[in-house]
Amino acid sequence: MARGPSPQKRAADRRKRRRLAGVALERLGERYEHPTWAGPRVDAVSELVLTILSQNTADTNSFRAFTALRERYPTWPEVLAAPTDELEDVLRPGGLAPTKSKRIQHVLAEVHSETGGTWDLGFLGAWPLERAREWLTSLPGIGRKTASIVLLFNFGRPAMPVDTHVHRVAWRLGMFARNTPLDRAHDFLEEVLEPLEMYPFHVEMIRHGRDTCRAPRPICGLCPLTDVCAYYPLAARGRAPMAPIPKGTPDPDAAPRFHDELIHGWRPPE
Repeated sequence: MARGPSPQKRAADRRKRRRLAGVALERLGERYEHPTWAGPRVDAVSELVLTILSQNTADTNSFRAFTALRERYPTWPEVLAAPTDELEDVLRPGGLAPTKSKRIQHVLAEVHSETGGTWDLGFLGAWPLERAREWLTSLPGIGRKTASIVLLFNFGRPAMPVDTHVHRVAWRLGMFARNTPLDRAHDFLEEVLEPLEMYPFHVEMIRHGRDTCRAPRPICGLCPLTDVCAYYPLAARGRAPMAPIPKGTPDPDAAPRFHDELIHGWRPPE
């Protein structure tokens, strides 16, 4: 029978993750202006729907689909009552419309039932964190990441969303193995981050994953974390892919690119 890591090994791994998280928060914060949570950008139901639309697609596409949805159906009862094939056509710019149209209507039906038609999810900010997370993940198609986004960005609760960028940057740094399941990655990061660190860590890791620590080849020459990174020594010896520094590196003082502005919690849709 296989045995898990010893308590001493688990404690050492936890200390390592904490050390790396602290370095990342400090250095990436300097690069990305220490983002802080300033309250919800939209109401919780809108955030929930927008997050469903963002699954497996670019933020720009999910934003277009969300905008089209609200223009066609100004209220949630109208979305819930819409013919599913009609809703699917409206959501087509966001990709995976057949799946997302059904998922959104199923989720809205559950929200309507739980709130008695008020569409107010404020109870998620008052319930114990685990109960709020369990309620969200009981909804059709809502996993740990989506639940964490709603809890963190709408209610400022200490839930750490781990998307593909956060997961990639974290495993390259050596915070956990590359094949670590997403649910386990959430646990690993939440246990070493302070509540007020979760928002900046999430945003900084996403921005770094898009700007520098890219898939499939990171631009290690632009990274401020190479001295603590587990991936960089391999890349430097040619044992892992690494991209050269691009010519005409963007001005760090330039305005954010459109897709950067649409990071969850960055700014409200207009």
